[in-house]
Amino acid sequence: MIDMQNQPDFRNIPIDKVGIKGLKYPVTVRDKRKESQSTVAEISMYVDLPHQCKGTHMSRFVELLHQSRSVVSLESMTMILEDMKTTLGAQSSHIEISFPYFIEKASPTTGALGLMDYDCTIIGSANSGKNADIVLKVAIPVTSVCPCSKEISECGAHNQRGEVLVSTRFHKFIWIEDIVELVERSASCDIFSVLKRKDEKYVTEKAYNNPKFVEDIVRDVAKELIEDENITWFSVSAENFESIHNHSAYAYIEKSRI
Repeated sequence: MIDMQNQPDFRNIPIDKVGIKGLKYPVTVRDKRKESQSTVAEISMYVDLPHQCKGTHMSRFVELLHQSRSVVSLESMTMILEDMKTTLGAQSSHIEISFPYFIEKASPTTGALGLMDYDCTIIGSANSGKNADIVLKVAIPVTSVCPCSKEISECGAHNQRGEVLVSTRFHKFIWIEDIVELVERSASCDIFSVLKRKDEKYVTEKAYNNPKFVEDIVRDVAKELIEDENITWFSVSAENFESIHNHSAYAYIEKSRI
């Protein structure tokens, strides 16, 4: 049968990224407490395409993913990126793996257990003659109380749920749990999936006694990331979904050691 992808193209236009996007696939990720956990990821995989080639071989992306046994790690990501270049005759390769990561969390007073989910993405890229570039992104929900509102009000202060997004490059493996813990202690209060009445009292009072602007949150997170010599680059953003405004409050910091 004729292979149309291998036919020549005469438009003289190379393609930066071509491949598959939005593939749902079961994966296994490292878990700090339980060694590993299974989840379902949405995966995108791309390579570059030279100007003389008509198309790439889409089925090979899924075959390579299946051969990796769906284990997400620095080693497997690097291996997949190199295999993509070799198998598809490419100079560069790219992969994005997004998945919910679950952490069992006890409520602060009664110890009631529940699962918190955190949206995570691992982005990998490899070019000719260069080491693979890996970025880990983790989104963490938090609670914030407005310091200004607390200061000017006779009683109460407006509070809201927010989201902190941390992206990192690093020398050695970094645990998702460590990023989550860093962010949660930098907020007015962290968020729980199960709260009894005693727990609600605790988190409400803790947040009220620990007011934070978005500026405070990103600076507190950035300070700890700067002090971690394993982190070579990071970005951190905080977005508060304001309870008294029809817009969000937002702050962003990016730093690199290189």
